[in-house]
Amino acid sequence: MVSSAMEAALAAGVAAWAERGGLLFRQARQAASMNQSALAGLSGTSRTTLSAYEHGRKSPTLETAGRILDAAGFRLVLEPKVEFAARETGDGRSFHVPSRLGRLPVAAALGVARLRGRDYDLADRGERREAYALLLREGTAQEVRDHVDGVLLAELWNELDLPPDIHAEWLPVVEEARHGAGVVQ
Repeated sequence: MVSSAMEAALAAGVAAWAERGGLLFRQARQAASMNQSALAGLSGTSRTTLSAYEHGRKSPTLETAGRILDAAGFRLVLEPKVEFAARETGDGRSFHVPSRLGRLPVAAALGVARLRGRDYDLADRGERREAYALLLREGTAQEVRDHVDGVLLAELWNELDLPPDIHAEWLPVVEEARHGAGVVQ
């Protein structure tokens, strides 16, 4: 028997997913410069049903969600979560290590990263090496997520000057990426 507290938590979770799904449909439709009627027509659903999806009042099946996103020019993709573990160096400084390495959009991977009051041009190999060493030593989880591209890190790995304890914590993630299993597209 399911308790009322569990039912309430489940209902809240479903509502949150419906709301996120609605936002996803709205963003896809707007990015495609389409109104609801046009997207509904192309995806084989009604405008009122699409509106209900966009406002989180109704949840589509996975097949329907894929069809709507496809009509807007997008794909529904399964993507592994990247989680971070906080670690400490021997002298007590914290750093963050991801469960796997992600791929960044080209503009972010080769853009400019502003770190500790300095701009790093990530398209320049030397500056990217400096930025990555800084990020691996003391970057927040969000900074690592925003600026470290898994493939570019794996390619630069042997050139990074890192303290031994940080190197040891990051090595398994980088090795996994080098062998093709650990970089999230």
